[in-house]
Amino acid sequence: MTAQEQKHPQYKTDRKIVVNLLKQEATDYNLAELARLKIRYRGFPGAKDIQNDLEKILQIWGYTDETLFEKTRQIHATGQLYRGKKIDQEDWI
Repeated sequence: MTAQEQKHPQYKTDRKIVVNLLKQEATDYNLAELARLKIRYRGFPGAKDIQNDLEKILQIWGYTDETLFEKTRQIHATGQLYRGKKIDQEDWI
């Protein structure tokens, strides 16, 4: 990590999610998680390993940023993705 690189406060949690995504298939939930992390780390000056792995997952699953976000907008439009999960706050940043 260089002097200009920052450590994201959610790094440890996000790293575990990314490792799991690398082992899993492109379910609706996993696509939404990938999109959420892509947004979180977009332009972030650090966590290059996470950013590189997110790109790798996109390629493995056959998506681009554009097609991922299009698909996840459709998924979120149903409003069913996080139903039953205890989420009390937005977790985009």
